[in-house]
Amino acid sequence: MNATLKPQIIDLILADLQQAYQSALHAADQAHSAATDDQSVAETQYDTLAIEAAYLAHGQSQRVAECLADINAYEQLKSALPQASQEIVLGCLVHILDENDNEKWIFFGPTAGGIKVLVENHEVVVVTPTSPLGEALLGLMAEEDAEVHLGDKVVFYEIDAIY
Repeated sequence: MNATLKPQIIDLILADLQQAYQSALHAADQAHSAATDDQSVAETQYDTLAIEAAYLAHGQSQRVAECLADINAYEQLKSALPQASQEIVLGCLVHILDENDNEKWIFFGPTAGGIKVLVENHEVVVVTPTSPLGEALLGLMAEEDAEVHLGDKVVFYEIDAIY
């Protein structure tokens, strides 16, 4: 893999985020409908169905806003992708090896950590700067080692290449 694949990776991430946005929009519409439905009107002072439906509608609306923010962050990143970087920064594609030489492909993204996309038969995982792996990798250069603390476990990775 190489740096020319980064726009394709972002397009795949954006497709995943668009799908999440559509699902969140649908859920928000359903929650708003339930909150304003005649069936949600309280029948007694102890009936909390309307309050619960309103909380759900509010939460779903927040999820829609988060999805839009994620989409905007990746669209901005795509328009300002770093071409070549000696150190790991936002927008980098990174190949790392663990202690047993198992390889991992990481895309350093602004949000939506954990999304996985398939590129050239390789799984690429989105990692954000606020994740344990992201914190350990940020600012490192090729051939340096990253020490990742996951609970009481420590995992070491060698940075094989940065694109």
